[in-house]
Amino acid sequence: MLTSVRWINDYLDPPATADEQAELATRAGFPLEGREDIALPDGTDVCQDFEMTSNRGDCVSHVGLAREIAAISGRHLKIPHPAPSVAGPPAGTLVSVTNREPRRCPLYTARIIRGATIKPSPDWLRDRLLARGEIPRNNVVDATNFVLFELGQPTHVFDLAKLAGPEIIVRMADEKESFLPLGEGERAITLTTDDLVIADRERAVALAGVKGGGLTAVTENSTDLLLEAATFDPVTVRNTSRRHGIASASSYRFERIVHPGQVNGAAERLAEIILEIAGGELCRDVVADGAPIPERRRVSMRMDRCRQLLGVSISDEQMHEFLDRLGFETHPTGERIECLVPVTRPDIEREIDLIEEVSRMFGHDRIPVEETIAVRVAPPQPTELARRAVADELVGAGFIEAVTHTLTDENSAEPFRPNDASLLRVDDDRARSSPILQPSVLPGLLHVRRYNADNGVGPLRLFESAAVFHGHGQEHTERIALGLVMDAEDDTSGLRPLRGVVERLATLLRGPETTLDVRPDEKTAWLAPGATVELDGERLGRIGRLAPAVARRFELDPSPLVAELFVEEMYASFPPDTEAQPLPAFPAIERDLSVVVADDLAWTDVNAAIVGLELDHLDAIDFVTTFRGGSVPAGRKSLTLRLRFRAPNRTLTHEEVGPPVTCVIETLSSRFAAEVRG
Repeated sequence: MLTSVRWINDYLDPPATADEQAELATRAGFPLEGREDIALPDGTDVCQDFEMTSNRGDCVSHVGLAREIAAISGRHLKIPHPAPSVAGPPAGTLVSVTNREPRRCPLYTARIIRGATIKPSPDWLRDRLLARGEIPRNNVVDATNFVLFELGQPTHVFDLAKLAGPEIIVRMADEKESFLPLGEGERAITLTTDDLVIADRERAVALAGVKGGGLTAVTENSTDLLLEAATFDPVTVRNTSRRHGIASASSYRFERIVHPGQVNGAAERLAEIILEIAGGELCRDVVADGAPIPERRRVSMRMDRCRQLLGVSISDEQMHEFLDRLGFETHPTGERIECLVPVTRPDIEREIDLIEEVSRMFGHDRIPVEETIAVRVAPPQPTELARRAVADELVGAGFIEAVTHTLTDENSAEPFRPNDASLLRVDDDRARSSPILQPSVLPGLLHVRRYNADNGVGPLRLFESAAVFHGHGQEHTERIALGLVMDAEDDTSGLRPLRGVVERLATLLRGPETTLDVRPDEKTAWLAPGATVELDGERLGRIGRLAPAVARRFELDPSPLVAELFVEEMYASFPPDTEAQPLPAFPAIERDLSVVVADDLAWTDVNAAIVGLELDHLDAIDFVTTFRGGSVPAGRKSLTLRLRFRAPNRTLTHEEVGPPVTCVIETLSSRFAAEVRG
């Protein structure tokens, strides 16, 4: 922010030297970046450049910096209080204002001055602008620049006679609408429907918050003026400025938030200055349109909390005084200070913001710095422990962790969109090629697999834990999912290699007593074959082989095995409660059974049937393998299982195990039409 020392002193009593201004502004948080002596017709001035943070738009002005300097030093702040004389007819009889975009333009105001004389600016105004490197134009244009750099409120003046209607319409530009910016040598630009413009009845006459138009500019022949003072959405201004490569002091200020509550004061200041230096009469009333002006924000601060965080003893009275100097309206309420925040301070939202203001006024350099600080390392959260344990388990199983982008392209995302959800799109030009928030972790992993395949990398196992996003009307959900991609080295193994990995993860996260159920699923379009995974009766996710049509989208052949598991709740309850069991004192007897059953029979059904028999001494039932083809008829499969028998107090005999095994065979035969293989 370029400032004039003499200009800042217009608002300080007593005045401050250039060195004092630099030192006080630096203490307030605005360090000096440069200084230059300026020769003026009536003497000399000093131009100083102060660094500004993006959240302090209020200090991109001489009054704003003067307020900081006055608050730090205890000087009196002299703020102008404009009261322009009104003499003309109602402004509403001369012009109309229609605001079609109150969200992008919360407030637009228009005032009319008739009979003004355009001429060079007086010496005081010219010198103030020259001191900060501006080029004086004429008294009216210079007045708008003066108000911008005095109060931080951009304004604009139109030649009323050049406005069609005369009428002002705040609207979005038409596609390929032409606009000629203000300035010598400027060329017409082509607008888009994303640009907010100020238009008259026939055309765009200003690029809202960025640049005025050349066709309605004030010239030496202008007499009747329309004074614009408004506020615009910072994002809209920023996007338009960058889209067309047009930056201005006004756009710089609007990008840092101009509150609607400060618009009218600046407009009255501009009207007062123009009446003083250009003459004419100010018409009665203000023509305005927009949203209701929001109420000033209220924020409270606990005084003890302030002392605790800063580590210094500051009295309640000092805190009140500091905040009052900065323009806050303070009201003590017991142990708190209730503050009405100035409209110029949108950066003040929470208690900690007020504590920072107190710290600045007290002086950061006066806050003691301890040579040592006590640190207690907190144990990792359960979710982090679970994430690490899962990663270690998968790495041990030969998987490699991938970290992919959250955004993907629509072609990759669409196959993984749930039927009851929509894709979420990011409205950002930088994400033009990949604007979709991933509905699944798998698209990113599949792109990684294809990249490695293109570079000759052989069998690969990948995993990633990341957020996935689904739209549901006006709402959306975000969940943590674990994605697995695994090349199948043996096509005859089916889903067993990946199922084994999922079973190991289930045991890790829920303990050895957990029950994993994998059931065929023909409804998931991106799997063929596919299955749903349930853990202790709760839906965990899906597992299967990537459908050929989806694999072709990612140029993968053959299709890999994939899984997507929603593990967030299991992460939160990690580690599982486990109980140590004594080692068995006596050996077990195992019997393997191979039975031919229907191909769609689930292992969980077989397991439940055997458990329901409540056989004596049955210690465990284990799945061994399945086999299809060969002598096994089509539509059926050979299922091999292992029964383990053990007594707690003695060694069993083979004769004791025979009857229970026979019972199992009879049950499987009667319930599932199972045939024992020889």
